[in-house]
Amino acid sequence: MIERLLTLDPMILGAILVLILAVAIVGIGLFNSLYGPRARLERRLGQVGPANVRGEKGGKSQSGMRRRDIEAKLKAAEQIKAKQRGYKLREQLIQAGLKITPKQFALYSVGSALLTALLVLPFGLPLYVPGLALVIGGLGVPRFVLNGLVKRRIKKFTANFAEAIDLIVRGVRTGMTVAECLGIVGREMPDPIGLEFRAITEGLQMGLTLEESMNRFTARVPSNETRFFSIVLVTQQTTGGNLAETLAKLAGILRDRKRMRDKIRALSSEAKSSAGIIGSLPFAVGGILTFIAPQYVAILFETSAGNWCVFAGFLIMTIGVLVMRKMINFEI
Repeated sequence: MIERLLTLDPMILGAILVLILAVAIVGIGLFNSLYGPRARLERRLGQVGPANVRGEKGGKSQSGMRRRDIEAKLKAAEQIKAKQRGYKLREQLIQAGLKITPKQFALYSVGSALLTALLVLPFGLPLYVPGLALVIGGLGVPRFVLNGLVKRRIKKFTANFAEAIDLIVRGVRTGMTVAECLGIVGREMPDPIGLEFRAITEGLQMGLTLEESMNRFTARVPSNETRFFSIVLVTQQTTGGNLAETLAKLAGILRDRKRMRDKIRALSSEAKSSAGIIGSLPFAVGGILTFIAPQYVAILFETSAGNWCVFAGFLIMTIGVLVMRKMINFEI
């Protein structure tokens, strides 16, 4: 079977590899749509169902109304999260905490593309390699850096978010209003928490409702923790209840999530190290062979069959890295 594949034309072999990659991508997408976080949430909401609980006189109980209200808030938050997956560049820059415009980001992307292509040109590779480097440097690298900055800012925000909620709890128990507590958090907590809570306070002072301010807050910091906090505040404003006790329980839940996240990170650190070593090993070996036996490595770049081998190797490596990343990354 292997000998028959080796006798095929390189173009046919490349088409087969591309077809295999497309099937793998479609399979991953179908698996995510059936067993991903959004599908699990929809199944969970379906199991909860509408709460048609009536009292002895036929009226709906307060617990049933509260359950439906919380369910509606969860669905609304999930819809906002789904919209954020295709967010515009301006909102992504705000989420990353960058004070640049989309036009400036586009200029930086063009500069990255030209720099990446110029770094590849001196090696005398085929023309499609600098073209591929141009696309990767213009579209892949800037987006990768931007997503990394967004994740780093969200991680920095959630690290001390429970302490900010504790500050609100102490203020509410002393008789202060929610707006005053939010203002204290904006003044006392370091950025990015202080910056975001100052934005909430400014929005309330300008006449925005609490729900509108919290929606903007969750758009600037798209994380589960901020969505939980927003749902608690908005639900308490509409249905009432002991806000201090609810926020105290939320702070405890956020600390438990942080401990679980740290535990998962510690348990998966060995797998991540192994994945990094396995992923970098082919490039390290190739670099060493380039200095030891350059004529041996030159076949991969000077012949058509060698170019197809390099292409197939990169394709297989990419699929392997994506699979390992999916295996060692956990969402809680």
